[in-house]
Amino acid sequence: MNKALVGALLAAGMACAAGAQETASPAKTAVSLSPTPQVQVLASDTDGTFALSNSIPDANAAPNAAPVPAEPAKPKYVVFGDRDDYRWQLGVGLEYMRFQSRAFDVNMVGLNTTVTYFTNDWFAVEGSVITGFGPTVFDSSNHAKIFAGTGGIRIGGRRARWEPFGHAEVGGSHLQPQTAYGGRSSLLALAGGGVDFRMHSRLSLRGEADWVYTTYFSQTQNNLQIVAGVVLHF
Repeated sequence: MNKALVGALLAAGMACAAGAQETASPAKTAVSLSPTPQVQVLASDTDGTFALSNSIPDANAAPNAAPVPAEPAKPKYVVFGDRDDYRWQLGVGLEYMRFQSRAFDVNMVGLNTTVTYFTNDWFAVEGSVITGFGPTVFDSSNHAKIFAGTGGIRIGGRRARWEPFGHAEVGGSHLQPQTAYGGRSSLLALAGGGVDFRMHSRLSLRGEADWVYTTYFSQTQNNLQIVAGVVLHF
């Protein structure tokens, strides 16, 4: 009887020890044979402990694309001069000429037309056509008139709204009316300067004053020419 009781107690104790050992041993984790790679991430639990967690990347997620560089701003048109400006200019203006000679003195008004071509941002070649009309001289049938064509050079800045310039031209001219002193054709040379005020990329206002040299009636004349007009750029 005593042997049977001891054996029963011994069997019960061994069963309890085996149960406690199974409870204390960590659970076995099955190894995944999935071909998808897994990344272990060290995560923090609420109690401050850290554990490794598996993170599986999404195969459909797009890879990080490289940043696309912003397109550079296109340069704006340079309104005032330099290489990006227009090379051709057409100037048309109202002209006043004070003509004095031993034959007659007269004030004439006409048109001054100038074509200019810039080879760079400060030097140009140009040609001008000059016309002037005045009142009658000697009698009521003879009006003073002058026609001239000249060519030369122009030098000026083209980097600001105000564009000062200087120029010199030489050519020929024709004067009416006929006088007793003879000679209605003459050399004509002019030199002077002015300023253009750029209102738009294709339009400027011009003011100009020139010394005008002629050789009518076997003498020399030193006269004044003033021009006010507009300039077209193209």
